[in-house]
Amino acid sequence: MDEVIRGKAYVLGDDVDTDQIIPAHYLMYNPAIPEERRQFGRYALSGVPAPQAGLPDGNRPFVDQTDPENTRSPYTIVIGGRNFGCGSSREHAPLALAEAGIQAVVAEFYARIFFRNSVNGGYVVPFETPERLVEQVATGDEVEIHTRENCLVHRATGWRFPLQPLGDVAPIIEAGGVFAYARQAGML
Repeated sequence: MDEVIRGKAYVLGDDVDTDQIIPAHYLMYNPAIPEERRQFGRYALSGVPAPQAGLPDGNRPFVDQTDPENTRSPYTIVIGGRNFGCGSSREHAPLALAEAGIQAVVAEFYARIFFRNSVNGGYVVPFETPERLVEQVATGDEVEIHTRENCLVHRATGWRFPLQPLGDVAPIIEAGGVFAYARQAGML
């Protein structure tokens, strides 16, 4: 995990569920096959209704679908509201975000299974925030997450928002997932 994660934010609302993150009809792709794994990035967040009511610039596509070869998003950080990743226990959801180029998600709180799948797979860093950032950050804003200082910085304004420390999951994230952590710790 980088000490600073930089990039453009993609802002979503509350209750973004796993079927919005990666709709079920795209689960036909096999993540063990590299060419197919990339397709999860292409279709990440394709189930999110647009525009997101009440959110700034919520009508921007997450991944440009006009280029059939494009599987990456121009965004690096997803900012969500409450209950991010609710719905089914679909472990493909954090994988899809990672394949699209997302390095971190910042939300007010997560569905536990999404949080665990993010950590266990080493896909995205799931930060929690005590502040409602979806009303203070707009899609396309440049932001930085300072992972050691546990804060998000809005580059244009300099505003700093606190993030909850990662706690006991930090070493798992640093290792790249639960299996990599277990190997490093001599458990496997």
